[in-house]
Amino acid sequence: MTPAEIHAQFQLQHQASRAQVDVPLLVRRERLLRLQKMLDEHAPVLAAAVQADFGMRSPRLTEVADLFVLRSLLSHTLRHLGRWMKPQRVFTPLFLQPASAWIARQPLGVVGVIAPWNYPIQLALAPAITALAAGNRVMLKPSELTPHTSAQLAALVAQFFSADEFCVVQGDANLSALFASLPFDHLVFTGSTAVGRKVAQAAAHNLTPTTLELGGKSPCIIDGHCDLQEAALKIAHGKLFNAGQTCVAPDYVLLPRGREAEFAQAYGAAVLRLFPSVEGNGDYASIITARHYARLRTMLQQAQTLGAEVQTIDPSVGKPASGKPTVGTLGDGASRQMLPTLVFGATSAMQLMQEEIFGPILPVISYERLDDAIAHINAGPRPLALYWFGQSEAVRDDVLARTVSGGVTVNDTLMHVAHDNLPFGGVGDSGWGAYHGEQGFLRFCHQKSVLVQSRWSLGALLYPPYGARFQRLMDLMRRWF
Repeated sequence: MTPAEIHAQFQLQHQASRAQVDVPLLVRRERLLRLQKMLDEHAPVLAAAVQADFGMRSPRLTEVADLFVLRSLLSHTLRHLGRWMKPQRVFTPLFLQPASAWIARQPLGVVGVIAPWNYPIQLALAPAITALAAGNRVMLKPSELTPHTSAQLAALVAQFFSADEFCVVQGDANLSALFASLPFDHLVFTGSTAVGRKVAQAAAHNLTPTTLELGGKSPCIIDGHCDLQEAALKIAHGKLFNAGQTCVAPDYVLLPRGREAEFAQAYGAAVLRLFPSVEGNGDYASIITARHYARLRTMLQQAQTLGAEVQTIDPSVGKPASGKPTVGTLGDGASRQMLPTLVFGATSAMQLMQEEIFGPILPVISYERLDDAIAHINAGPRPLALYWFGQSEAVRDDVLARTVSGGVTVNDTLMHVAHDNLPFGGVGDSGWGAYHGEQGFLRFCHQKSVLVQSRWSLGALLYPPYGARFQRLMDLMRRWF
């Protein structure tokens, strides 16, 4: 689309949103049901498009990573939407009675969504579902790094929705910058912190409120009394799901000193259980592009040069093999399937401890005391997710009280994101704002305060002139307070 066409599309939705401010429940439900029908009928086409974009990502992985999550969100939203839409009655203080008051939940208007490439269906449609449920119009800009998926989304959305309801805009990073500068009523961006800053700056010019779902270095804390075999399996699942290309993937592990070899063995066994093979295994996704793959290799090479111990887990061998990072010569598409890798002895001077990794590389940092682990976390930007593995509720609660993160899963990874009643979002550098469930619905609503005055109102007693009667009234009200 040209810039003029994008502006025209925005104006179409803007005018439609102002012409129909009140969007009835039946209209909202019908839009969601259309989206549900689109997924039900065309899921195989969308999964094939994701496979084409990644080069190696099975339809089974896309089903659980993208489509299953969306189906759950749609079901939950359809079930609760009527209740979410109802005006919320609020208590009226004594000095305003007998007035009545409530909070009306109204659509904002036009919501823009800039989606990432790592879960190109889920992270494009999840905010769109919630925004549509809140009665808004939606313009979606999917990632240019997943062109097949973006094209299929554009075609299917155009088939199931009119352009003034929901549309998809395709283009490169320059078009994304233009998209972010449009005067939306709300703008959702999912991606890196660096790009998120640019999006926030562009939106601020129009005073457009934003929801930024970013990332960061999400830690796993392993307590000294946890079941290390079970923890390693769940960490491996969270780390290697989509080959680590997940915003809430465990970014590094904080491990009690002296258990490094035990953890390496447990993690290696977990990898072999989850992925008996890597080469050509569609359940183990490839890295999205050669550029991203090269960045990960550079991280490993730098860490090794600076003294870190790199252990690459090769299922074809069946055990961790120390040495140089495996480059892999697996052929077209599969050549970007990077083997799971542990890094011991990583320091803050290394790139992999300065940036979100976004790949199947897991640094392991040893700690002496829990205080040291917490101090390490609190010394950096606040993470999008935090994971704790242990048995003591007292220690768990101590960790929760002394750290701040977007969300937490205890004794597992990733799973808090799948809970429809928990808001999903970051804090600080990992983002702001949250969606999912009712919290997401409210994110895309204007909560309008309404007070209806009674004919029996005593408000005139507070009018000037302020004489003796006024003073007696103030004295009486102070006793009530």
